[in-house]
Amino acid sequence: MKNLVAALVLAGAALFGLTACSAPAAPAAQSAISADAVVIDVRTPGEYAAGHLEGAMNIDVQSSSFDSQVSTLPTDGDYVVYCRSGNRSAAAAARLADLGFTSVTDAGALSSAAVTTGLPVVTTP
Repeated sequence: MKNLVAALVLAGAALFGLTACSAPAAPAAQSAISADAVVIDVRTPGEYAAGHLEGAMNIDVQSSSFDSQVSTLPTDGDYVVYCRSGNRSAAAAARLADLGFTSVTDAGALSSAAVTTGLPVVTTP
């Protein structure tokens, strides 16, 4: 009986694996981002200067003025936030939601955000 159960589990896993491999690719995340989305780099100013997405504004999520800086933005706009590794962007997205922002995309790390948005990484001279 144990062999039968094991065989069924393996067969199911194999079938699922084949189905997953033949499934159509998911649409690119870029298509989910609106063209008028505001991109926010939530890292420190030094990190931002070293390399950020073109056109991104810098609002450091760890700054005591984060809430007051984002309060100048419309809560019904579309926003994309990113950081170095995805930890601070997740915290920023949660904070923005707490502040009433209704459309916030956490793009994670800078490299992932570049792929998601299609924006190049630039440095501040």
